[in-house]
Amino acid sequence: MPVMNDEVPGEGDFDANRKRGEFDNITPEDFIHGGGSGHGNPPGWLGPADINRARHQMPIAYVEIVPVRTDEMGRIAQVGSLLRVSDDGSIERTVITGRVLFHETLREAIARNVAKDLGDIALPLLPASLQPFTVAEFFPTPGLSEYYDPRQHAIALCYVVAIAGDCKPQDETLDVEWVDPKSDMMDKFVEQMVNGHGRIVRQALAWAGV
Repeated sequence: MPVMNDEVPGEGDFDANRKRGEFDNITPEDFIHGGGSGHGNPPGWLGPADINRARHQMPIAYVEIVPVRTDEMGRIAQVGSLLRVSDDGSIERTVITGRVLFHETLREAIARNVAKDLGDIALPLLPASLQPFTVAEFFPTPGLSEYYDPRQHAIALCYVVAIAGDCKPQDETLDVEWVDPKSDMMDKFVEQMVNGHGRIVRQALAWAGV
């Protein structure tokens, strides 16, 4: 728990060893770009061992983003899917997904995760309303729901986000492929998405009236 006023921090408090005011100058850009203003990691950032322990003890909040291209009337003309390296080293097809960090708004989480996978010039058009089109609960135990994540229990808020700029795949993303949602390839791409991500894409298209 954070330290308030003059209380004595306990050994387990995340800021017990931090100086007062250390994060007073943190800006939203620091969360989007991972501390790009020279602050290092944002407050509450967990290392690999800590996040793995948390994943086995509590649900983790995520955003799941279906990237789309729209026509001049705002209708979905193309749906994007990512080819990326999975944890076991295989290649998988998926959409943009990532954790919501401590002290990060949902809007900042969407922007940061789009930039993480598609690059800083993808220019996502963030939704005016932050109400997701669905909420997907991923469980580490197969069969509990249609959504499965072997690492953790994750609660994902799902959004459709239009991409206006150029995509330059980053991090573990190898490529982004775009397809007409009404073409036969759309069904093929969705079938290649495992663990429930394909269902999320179908829900996104139904929500958008495609």
